[in-house]
Amino acid sequence: MADGGLLAELDAAVGAIALVDHHVHPALATELSHQEFEELITESDRPAPPGTSRFDSQLGVAVRRWCGPVLGLPASVPARAYTGRRSELGAAEVARRLLRASGIAQLLVDTGYPRAGMLGLAAMAEAAGCGVAEVVRLEDVAERVIVAGDGTAAGFAERFRAALWELTRSACGVKSIVAYRFGLDFDPRPPSAAEVADAAGRWRRQIGSGAAVRAADPVLLRFLLWTGVERGLPVQIHTGFGDPDVDLRRSDPLLLRGFCELTQERAVPLMLLHCYPYHRQAGYLAQAYPHVYLDVGLAINHVGARAAAVVAESLELAPFGKVLFSSDAWGPPELHYLGALLWRRATARVLGEWVGAGDWQLADAVRVAEMIGERNARRVYRLP
Repeated sequence: MADGGLLAELDAAVGAIALVDHHVHPALATELSHQEFEELITESDRPAPPGTSRFDSQLGVAVRRWCGPVLGLPASVPARAYTGRRSELGAAEVARRLLRASGIAQLLVDTGYPRAGMLGLAAMAEAAGCGVAEVVRLEDVAERVIVAGDGTAAGFAERFRAALWELTRSACGVKSIVAYRFGLDFDPRPPSAAEVADAAGRWRRQIGSGAAVRAADPVLLRFLLWTGVERGLPVQIHTGFGDPDVDLRRSDPLLLRGFCELTQERAVPLMLLHCYPYHRQAGYLAQAYPHVYLDVGLAINHVGARAAAVVAESLELAPFGKVLFSSDAWGPPELHYLGALLWRRATARVLGEWVGAGDWQLADAVRVAEMIGERNARRVYRLP
């Protein structure tokens, strides 16, 4: 077994990584009631059963254990005391403290799922004291285009391309939520121009009949993805766990194998986001295809004290140069902070066990942690 000095050195090294959170959402900096806060620490969009609390979860326990001290509370105070302290400090101060305590140096922010009270990019940079870059959501661009200008289906494809190129002039990547809007079991081939025009016409007629402006046609979703590949920036694709809008059965990243096959010659990075509980399948794809990468963000917060198990499983098959850190935090800044803290704790524990068992050298453990926490993202997204 490695001595305590070596493991302490590893803990310190992982704690000092200037993290790049390669997929995150804006922090919410508005006052929240206790009930509102509870509803933001779950992926469910349904009410909690009477007599139960969202704090009685791995994430709820982690909020009380780890975020309390950042806000000047003892660890693991009761939930009402925690949300009361948030109200005392005010939302802006809570966001500033938690974002800065995360040790994140760069946030790559998906701006396509806003909520009133969320910080803009400049405000995120100021509150967190770090660099910020934008990830543009493909479906959001399509929904803007279909209702902009004359709002007709004619020329939709070219208007979408022009809008995407304009909106990504300073972006670091694009993102697809095809898993939410259809599923990952889509036809992997690029659609023809005629198919896109027909699908845009159907969508336009549905909107004209009062339907919500929601990109969900599988032909159009394929077109958006392939146009994202054509744009040349890393293409992020949500896979695995999410809110009930996603059919988890159809969000297994293995369903993307055909798309991986057809896109590998383009050499555009495909970033498989989050992946849980299919992170082992994603590791296979990352090993098999040179342009495929993965993370286990989102799940890390929700599994809490079990984060080390998920981190360890994500490192079984995937090459270490293909794994990235993300929090996928959306809303309360507690999620941004915990995403970083729980990843650091889990990574140090997993790598420390391997060092302690004599399987790894300390230098290898530090190097791999730095790759996942920062260096892989800087290479793939071409960050300074």
